[in-house]
Amino acid sequence: MNSHVNGSKDKVPPRRPFRPKPRQATLVLPKTGQRVKRTVTLRNSPCFATSDVNGTADERASLLGLRTARQQSSSAPKLLWRASKWLFNSVWAFATSKTGKGVLKCSIAYFLGSLATFVPAIAAMIGQQDGKHMVATITVYFHPARSQGSMFEAIILATLAFVYAAFIGFTSMGVSIFFGRVLDFITLGHAIVLIVFCGGGLGLVGWIKQRLGHPLVNISCSLTSLAIITVVTKEGAVQAGKFSDDKITQVLKMIVMGVIATTAVSFSIYPVSARVDLRENLISFTDSLSEVLAMITQSFLTGSEEELQRPQYRDAMDKYKELLASMEKHLKEAKYEHYMAGTERQYQLEAKLVDCMQRLAQNIGGLRSAATTQFLILSQPRLGSSSGIRRGTEVETARIEHPLILTAIDEVSENGENESGLEPEVGRETSILTPEDAFSEFILHLGPSIKSLAFTLREILDDLPFGPGPEYEVTVNVKYTSSLGDAVALYSQAREDAISKIYDAEDVNKQRSVDVEADFEEIAASCGVFSYALQDFANETKSYLDILDDLKLEMEERPKGRTWHWLKFWRRDQHSEPRTDFAFADQEADAAINVPGPPPCAITAEKHCRPTGLRYRTWKALAIFRRDDIKFAIKVGAGAALYALPSFVHSTRPTYQHFRGEWGLLSYMLVCSMTIGASNTTGYARFLGTCIGAVCAIVAWTISGGNPFALAALGWFMSFWTAYIIVAQGKGPMGRFIMLTYNLSALYAYSLSVKDLDDDDDEGGISPIITEIAFHRVAAVLSGCLWGLIITRLIWPISARQKLKDGLSALWLRLGLVWKRAPLDDRLRGKAANSYMDPAEEAHLHRYLGQLEKLRDSASSEINLRAPFPTTSYSRLLSTTSGMLDALHALNVLILKEPRVSSGEASILQSTSGERAQLRLRISHLFQVMASSIKLEYPLNDALPSIENTRDRLLAKIFGFRKEGKAAAITSDKDFMLLYTYALVTGQLKKAMQDIRNELETLFGSLDEEWLKLE
Repeated sequence: MNSHVNGSKDKVPPRRPFRPKPRQATLVLPKTGQRVKRTVTLRNSPCFATSDVNGTADERASLLGLRTARQQSSSAPKLLWRASKWLFNSVWAFATSKTGKGVLKCSIAYFLGSLATFVPAIAAMIGQQDGKHMVATITVYFHPARSQGSMFEAIILATLAFVYAAFIGFTSMGVSIFFGRVLDFITLGHAIVLIVFCGGGLGLVGWIKQRLGHPLVNISCSLTSLAIITVVTKEGAVQAGKFSDDKITQVLKMIVMGVIATTAVSFSIYPVSARVDLRENLISFTDSLSEVLAMITQSFLTGSEEELQRPQYRDAMDKYKELLASMEKHLKEAKYEHYMAGTERQYQLEAKLVDCMQRLAQNIGGLRSAATTQFLILSQPRLGSSSGIRRGTEVETARIEHPLILTAIDEVSENGENESGLEPEVGRETSILTPEDAFSEFILHLGPSIKSLAFTLREILDDLPFGPGPEYEVTVNVKYTSSLGDAVALYSQAREDAISKIYDAEDVNKQRSVDVEADFEEIAASCGVFSYALQDFANETKSYLDILDDLKLEMEERPKGRTWHWLKFWRRDQHSEPRTDFAFADQEADAAINVPGPPPCAITAEKHCRPTGLRYRTWKALAIFRRDDIKFAIKVGAGAALYALPSFVHSTRPTYQHFRGEWGLLSYMLVCSMTIGASNTTGYARFLGTCIGAVCAIVAWTISGGNPFALAALGWFMSFWTAYIIVAQGKGPMGRFIMLTYNLSALYAYSLSVKDLDDDDDEGGISPIITEIAFHRVAAVLSGCLWGLIITRLIWPISARQKLKDGLSALWLRLGLVWKRAPLDDRLRGKAANSYMDPAEEAHLHRYLGQLEKLRDSASSEINLRAPFPTTSYSRLLSTTSGMLDALHALNVLILKEPRVSSGEASILQSTSGERAQLRLRISHLFQVMASSIKLEYPLNDALPSIENTRDRLLAKIFGFRKEGKAAAITSDKDFMLLYTYALVTGQLKKAMQDIRNELETLFGSLDEEWLKLE
């Protein structure tokens, strides 16, 4: 914004606003409810700890550390002892950590699963076959390093996977028997099985895997694929046209054994409870929330962004976001634990608690946005003159005597004397000539109250909501609710008095230019939004305390009560309390989203131009097959059917069996992904993991010589370091691929050596050739990976790069449509609050943005000869788009919170309708231009419309409305809140659009003669 003051046109650098000494304000102590007078500081947090300004402390510490190191390095034995001690401490710290315990549990579960291969008594329970290593594989896939709730979910998904695989297997056998024995046309039966059950069944598995995108679902889909491929293509019952339930029964036994082993380890050795994790997460989150609130408030009051640029703030925000993301995961897993324990009511209260935490996080976002707007305004250089500087020697003296830091806490009783001896500043005459002056006056009057309320909130958040573990009983001070209510009441009155004093000042009502009036009103908007966001934060904290009281009452009154209402399906409507908060809408299935349709004129035009012939109706009816997910399912099924075809041809079946084609088909199912980039990434990890596992299997078999005890010990060691890859490093696919190939080679070789099959002369028989076994596995995996890459590229190829660009274009067009709906005008017309953007649509937009972020990661793996993928630029584009969604969310929250418009608010909206209409159309137009640019990869021109002047006119109109005499009679400060938020959101959109324009110029260049050649 370009703001001016009358006078000289010489440009002067921006000056920091004057900060008068904070006055003492009434403070409510939350633990006692006592009211005291304090000059409050928020700097008592470790997050504000800084080193010496000149860095002398750090330098002194470095010198002392260097001297100490030289003194201690006098002898090699001491160095060796210290290194050994450090190594022991590091290993012990890892072994006793949560991650180390999880790795140990995974290795124990694998050892138990491998006993199904090595112990004859257990192996006999499965039957005579060479696939007993599947038990150990299941313990790797459904590893025990998870919470009890996650284990319950894994058991459910494993059961569903087996049921689906059994259905496909039995129906395939039935079709083969019918066509072979009844119709004597088994070839047709094989074709139907191959197309419908093999291709269609595996295509549906691929669609579910892509659609849900959940880690446990992906693992269950892999297990389902393995069972289907084994029964349909390997065992031979389907090919022979006979019924056999032996293999399906064996698969069921192996699944049960693997699940029992991993569940027993998970529940008996260092058990992890998601309910405990959730409460620990809530404790850490409230502490982090307290720190972030203190730092943002401190930064706003000082008018400097330095506080928010420190490493302490960035670390606090990173921890805050990490805890916020993990809260959802712990809550979902805790749901299974509560439902199994019959404590559904506690889960419902904990769900409300998490909802409340997310709303507090949204209020933190509002505080941060208001502070950011203030920083932008105060940092802009202005055209200054002598009239733009404060007058009076008292002010200049105060500026020198009172630096821009908060003073220590001075406490007096409510009716006592000021112990510090400082008199409050009264009768001070101040001229409000610039927006900085207005902001300084705002801080002078409301700053103490802001700090007082922030101090009360911080004291409450710092107090742990739960007691010590492992019980984590709710411990809430009964005084907190009443104390916070008193603090909010005091703060509300102080805010109203501060704003009225500022706008009653004589200098404010003077006639100024539009730019200066816009600056004044933008300062008022940022201060107003910050003050209201802080009050909303306090009100939400009251709700947080109420939910804690309810949870405490539920746990104390019914500590051993069990309901299990979820089992009473016939009474579900009476007991279920579904969560409807918009913060959790993204957990629901991708159902139809009710969004406002196109305007009536567009519908009328479409009716006139729409074709009505048979071809169009057919094209319309087949619209589902044009969806990317349906195309993906079809091509996955087609590729699977083609790969499995040799197993149904009599002449090629021996080759398919000899080279273990079933594992190649499984690799194909694992490699196939929606985009080319994702397939490249998965294929690389799959092949590399297979090669590593094969080499390890050869080494282990060579060392052990086929001895079961040695193989069991080496297998435990293998599982330990691969579990570290899966659990500690988070590279699940890589670790699973390594162990899968190891099991297919080493454990399979042992099964051959003990003659687990009648016709086990394959690959060496009772003297297995481990190199040949490993080679067959690697060849099968390589062929499956290559086949997956071929299918992904040749049949309806989907480029992650192009899909990302198209997705960003569609998202920006959608945001332009949302902004064009005129949400504030809808309030005047009496429309529903969700006519602007309902919670389901907002959740869909955020979910779609998450999909674009995954596409960005996949796009970096795609090979393009023109240039490498600009990951950094697209990351910034996605981050900026996320900020725009957050800005729209802030406006949406306020609209949904106050669905009815007051008479004063209606008067303000009517007065500014023209300016808002122009601003809305320009923003929507810019969204369309940016969407077209990234869609066509075409540079933007320099003649794009600016929203800055239009926004200035809107702010000046609000300022003029306040100066009218009748405005004070019909409006209150609360009536301006929605329009203030609207103004701040448009300011954030303006900055975000400028950032996007800069990134598009970096990507596509600028429009010049080279782009305009006519050839």
